[in-house]
Amino acid sequence: MNVIYFLTPKSKIRCCYDTMSVRQALEIFEHYRYQCVPLLNESGFYVGTLSEGDLLFYIKEHPFKSQEDFNKIKILDVKRNRDYLPINAFVEIDDIITTSTNQNFVPILDDKEHFIGIVTRKTIINYLFLNSKKDVSL
Repeated sequence: MNVIYFLTPKSKIRCCYDTMSVRQALEIFEHYRYQCVPLLNESGFYVGTLSEGDLLFYIKEHPFKSQEDFNKIKILDVKRNRDYLPINAFVEIDDIITTSTNQNFVPILDDKEHFIGIVTRKTIINYLFLNSKKDVSL
């Protein structure tokens, strides 16, 4: 089955943009309780993955005198520990299983390399579980 079938579209998730401040990113993490989010540029291209840990380590290494200081720091100044490997939308779900074992989600790109959404590890696990039950009942 194609990964598009399992896609959570970009319109249903929150992303950070490379033009945001640290404060704006922190507000997204706080409000949605995400552990990591796709980082995009203004043209919709996937730049990488921003995690809570990335923000926490940055704050630890750069003590701020006030919350207003968070407005002055651009999110691209925050060193990211690792970026999730994106996958083209035209692959089969079985082709991203290995990738998903090391990532909370798999970023999905269209044929022009624009970010279109994610497939979560939970979705893949559910797919595998349901298929294993079908195989047993046969």
